[in-house]
Amino acid sequence: MIMAFDLTPLWVSLKTTLISTIIVFFLGIGAARWVMNLPPRARVILDAIFTFPMILPPTVLGFFLLLLLGNSSPMGQLLKGMGINLIFSWTTTVVSGSIVAFPLMYRTARGAFEQVDRSIIDVARTLGLPKRIIFLKILLPLSLPGLMAGIVLSFSRTLGEFGATLMIAGNIPGKTQTLPIAIFFAVESGDMKTALAWVGLIMLLSLLCMVLQSLWGYRSRYMVSRR
Repeated sequence: MIMAFDLTPLWVSLKTTLISTIIVFFLGIGAARWVMNLPPRARVILDAIFTFPMILPPTVLGFFLLLLLGNSSPMGQLLKGMGINLIFSWTTTVVSGSIVAFPLMYRTARGAFEQVDRSIIDVARTLGLPKRIIFLKILLPLSLPGLMAGIVLSFSRTLGEFGATLMIAGNIPGKTQTLPIAIFFAVESGDMKTALAWVGLIMLLSLLCMVLQSLWGYRSRYMVSRR
């Protein structure tokens, strides 16, 4: 009798990745917009803080998250008193995925905003448009190709997240076992066929992300050339 292939790591990964990407999309754009309007010295400091998770090894980041959110930490005790236990739950897969992907979205969004012609923004300000309207109607649409690149990078980074997730979420099948974790434990147990299947699937998803980004970039350039 042929056993059905367990697809729960795929669903856990997709659910985690989609929600984390949505979170970092809004947080990254908001942080980039905020930092751009700060004085240069404050901008440098916050830029370093927001980018810091990107240069840390995932296991080190997971260790710090474990210290911050663990049951023995002040934050963990506070959450425990509220009946919330984050460690080794699906929520922590989203937390770790969001933190490792946030710097990519933040840096990409900031770069996209800074590439917009400042004269267009200055003209809009001269016409008396509010900052919110300038951001929503001018800056955001002109930065869309760069923001789409940030979404793809964030999605791919979260999809491949392993170290921090394993540290704070563990390997609980059907709950916190994502594709990279499933690959690791399949290899560790000698189940190379399952590991190869997961590797092929995650490569396919990553390739699909890159194709969609390329198609979006081509469409954006085509629309600009038609104007």
